[in-house]
Amino acid sequence: MTTPFPFTAVVGQDDLRLALLLNAVSPAVGGVLVRGEKGTAKSTAVRALSALLPEVAVVPGCRFSCDPSAPDPGCPDGPHESGHGTARPARMVELPVGASEDRLVGALDIERALAEGVKAFEPGLLADAHRGILYVDEVNLLHDHLVDLLLDAAAMGASYVEREGVSVRHAARFLLVGTMNPEEGELRPQLLDRFGLTVEVAASREPDQRVEVVRRRLAYDDDPAAFAARWADEEAVVRARIVAARELLPQVRLGDGALRQIAATCAAFEVDGMRADIVMARTATALAAWAGRTEVLAEDVRQAALLALPHRRRRNPFDAPGLDEDKLDETLEEFGDPGEGDDDPDPGPGGPGGRPAPEDGPQGGDTAARPEAGEDGEPQAGPGAGEQTAVRAGEPFRTKALSVPGLGEGAAGRRSRARTEHGRTTGARRPRGALTKVHLAATVRAAAPHQRARGRGGPGLVVRRDDLRQAVREGRESNLVLFVVDASGSMAARQRMSAVKGAVLSLLLDAYQRRDKVGLVTFRGSAADVALPPTSSVDAAAARLESLPTGGRTPLAAGLLKAHDVLRVERLRDPARRPLLVVVTDGRATGGPEPVALAGRAARLFAAGSVASVVVDCESGPVRLGLAGQLAGELGGTAVTLDELRADSIAGLVRDVQGAGASRRAA
Repeated sequence: MTTPFPFTAVVGQDDLRLALLLNAVSPAVGGVLVRGEKGTAKSTAVRALSALLPEVAVVPGCRFSCDPSAPDPGCPDGPHESGHGTARPARMVELPVGASEDRLVGALDIERALAEGVKAFEPGLLADAHRGILYVDEVNLLHDHLVDLLLDAAAMGASYVEREGVSVRHAARFLLVGTMNPEEGELRPQLLDRFGLTVEVAASREPDQRVEVVRRRLAYDDDPAAFAARWADEEAVVRARIVAARELLPQVRLGDGALRQIAATCAAFEVDGMRADIVMARTATALAAWAGRTEVLAEDVRQAALLALPHRRRRNPFDAPGLDEDKLDETLEEFGDPGEGDDDPDPGPGGPGGRPAPEDGPQGGDTAARPEAGEDGEPQAGPGAGEQTAVRAGEPFRTKALSVPGLGEGAAGRRSRARTEHGRTTGARRPRGALTKVHLAATVRAAAPHQRARGRGGPGLVVRRDDLRQAVREGRESNLVLFVVDASGSMAARQRMSAVKGAVLSLLLDAYQRRDKVGLVTFRGSAADVALPPTSSVDAAAARLESLPTGGRTPLAAGLLKAHDVLRVERLRDPARRPLLVVVTDGRATGGPEPVALAGRAARLFAAGSVASVVVDCESGPVRLGLAGQLAGELGGTAVTLDELRADSIAGLVRDVQGAGASRRAA
């Protein structure tokens, strides 16, 4: 067995270590979500924690780790009699990103259940993690339905497995720890809220600390056992402190004053629901026990807020998590004593919170002077050979549904129709591999003609493996939404870029909600750039969009060819994920020889490859040339204006990508 890196040997990362230790003291806190860049000891610290947890007593032979002093009355291996058990170390179970539902919750033998009426159950990872740690690395890449099952089990303390009316339940109480790199995509706010605490980690910028990290890691790699032995005393001290804090925890008093501070803090930061208040209360109590106190102090409430609130303040995926510590201190001071706080404090400059009032005058890029445009819409002068300052995006809005035609088989999502493991049943087939979703009616029909030949003599149905039928289900898949954004001077000349960015931001928000991957290609001047390779991180795409400058000519063909290359490479990496091309332009093509003809030839590459596409027409003004519509025709897709893109537009049209292609073929 590999010797884990000692927990006490982790350099820095104080908040991470504290959050993990608080959950070890009080698992009711609700787990930890660790967010941070790669290579910041996230996984190392989590794996090291298991060695510090006290041993657990279990019923001998029980696959579900029942406590011998209070065995689970509904245990599938039970019933158990109370008595002495055997001690074993607390487990740390890792959930792989690609795990199946059966691997997580367990598998039920449907064949034996139908033919013999026997609940033959093979426990999953939730059973293995009971009374231990369940660790999910890259939790943001885990399929949504698995995350839902995981968090439901964590909230209820039990796991339920249902298969065609046959159900099995077992206890599943564990310390849930998830790690993620925000660059690879965010969790939904509803799922963020289910983690008790969150910690942001980053590599130290102090040379001395970085030197110590490297020194310890090299020493561990050279001889893990000897390195762990050098830290054995420190590990023993922390282990004993966890045991003492657990014993002290029931005696900790959470007074009315501390509860008032907790409630006021959650109200001041406008967090949704009451889960934040409960988590803060449990965290503050655990902090007091960890410090060896029986009274919760204001400092405990403050630290609890810093760990429990940042991830609950996000309203959309583009909001950066965090907490205004000055506002936190003001709230705690105001509600520090129930008898104080009647007099209004001096708000200071700028009103409550001490924020300075906005200065008069121009506000940066939004009102910065822009160069005049010539007759062709291209800027005549400006910084950086025609490049203009980036403008802010307009307010996002709810967009119309865009989808890819046909029936796909990509990763589960919420955009286009696909054959999935979850959804409505549309038919049956013979199982390929393990049976996961049985089609009961089809199975009975397959077995019925053979009952006499199989010697059926009783009421039961004689079922063989060849009779079993897998349910074919139709749901929704996620897609790769590749944005090709025109950032040329013709877009900025009429000050349309703010509205254009707002539209793309709205589509990005829609892609986030539908669990898509996104990519961003921009073109201006004389070339096109991949501003963001395909990724699950829509907030990264929003950040690149916000800083996007404009200016220069309109190399439309270069933008389309660059997008074609991106899709070609991505098809090799993820062949099951179908693409949706979204071109945001006014349809102009300038620069180089025969720019319009070249753009048309580039567009027809997508039509030949049956790539679903939509053109967001950004042309404005009383006279319109209709160039974006012509481009959509070359792509074999459809065109929508910025106004028509809104879900609440007067047009009231549901724009599906396949509509345009079908109508053109019919014509």
